[in-house]
Order: sequence, then C-alpha cells, then structure tokens
Amino acid sequence: MKHNLKMVVFDMAGTTVNEDNLVYKTLQKAINEAGFDFNLDQVLTEGAGKEKKQAIRSVLAVYANNTDEELIGQIFENFMEQLTTAYATADILPQNNALALFSALKQRNIYAVLDTGYDRATAQSIIDKLGWKEGTDFDALVTASDVSKNRPNPDMILFAMDKFGITNGSEVAKVGDSIIDIEEGQNAGCSLNIGITTGAHTAEQLLSAKPDAVINDLIDLLPLIN
Repeated sequence: MKHNLKMVVFDMAGTTVNEDNLVYKTLQKAINEAGFDFNLDQVLTEGAGKEKKQAIRSVLAVYANNTDEELIGQIFENFMEQLTTAYATADILPQNNALALFSALKQRNIYAVLDTGYDRATAQSIIDKLGWKEGTDFDALVTASDVSKNRPNPDMILFAMDKFGITNGSEVAKVGDSIIDIEEGQNAGCSLNIGITTGAHTAEQLLSAKPDAVINDLIDLLPLIN
C-alpha cells in the first residue's frame, strides 16, 4: 500500500517545527508554579503530543496522584498565558528539511497535513511566525480544537482524510516525535507510522510504540515512501 500514499500527516512541535521544547518547558513551569517539582523529562514522558490540558492531567495523575480538575484548569490558564508570551519572543524555526520534504511530497501528488495538540489560535500563530502559508507550503492544518477526541484517538487524522476525500487509512502516513503520535497513526489505520528523534521522545522511547521506522531527519521519509 505504501506506493499508493495520498497524504502524510505531520505533528508540529518537535517534528516540523523547531522550538527547542518551548511548549513543554512552559508547561513544566506552569505546573511547578502550582506547588509541584517535576523535571522536564517527566513532563515530556507523560505530556508529549497530547492536548495540553490532557497533558497536565496526565502529569499530575501519574506523578502526584492528583486529579483535581479545578487545579488542572488553573494550571492550563496560566500555561496558555505564559505560552502566548513565550511564542511572541522566542526563535521558532522550521525543522531541518521541512519545506524541502513538503515540496517533494507535492511533486508526488501527496498531501502534507499538519496536526497538533495545540488549539487552533496557538498553532496558527506559530505557522504565521514561520511564514508558512496553508495551500502553498503545506496543504492543511488540523488542531486539537477541531475535533472532540484528541490523541491517541485518530480523530485529527480522520478529519484530514475527510477534508481530502480519502477513505482508507492505508493511503496515509503519520510522522511524529512522540509515542502518542505513533499510536494516533496506528489507530487511524495508517500504513506507515514513523517516529522522528528531533523532539520529545528518544529513539528507544519511540520504538516502544512499535513504529514502522524511526528517522533522524524529515528528509529520511522519502526513501520509505518511494
């Protein structure tokens, strides 16, 4: 099925966008300001790739046995305020070879779609800062606020498939830097589920989700789909 690919769905932060784990460093700061003392590895292990309120929920449940929804909401509001400021001032760059890969996919008539655990406003602000244009540099953006269920549920990929009239998951590949990205693709029935080592999780962590491959650079995807 791999030669019949019609779409590749890419995660954003850590996969196609290089922001040096800014979102998870900000998330760690917001959580710890509520009286905790978690390190970045803990936040990445439990939070990477998830819708951000769910990321907070997971970190607190696993490491503090805390399920206080009011507290989770307060941390999330603090996080969103800090993230807006952080993204306004931070250097945000495309991951190595991101635009080259998007261009190569376009030449092969394969859609390049971005999906993310960010809400739409945050995701769009990142894309604007990069200077990317939907329909020119990439084909579509799907965010956590576009669907009712987030990763590892397949809803964002199914949303993208529906947008382009794709009915079979075997015609789709998923690429992401976290375990939950791989699980999302597997749950959507994607024929290729690829981990990449440029972001949240190590190669060893990614391999625990049994991806079809783990790559170190986006351009390494091309031999897998050719």
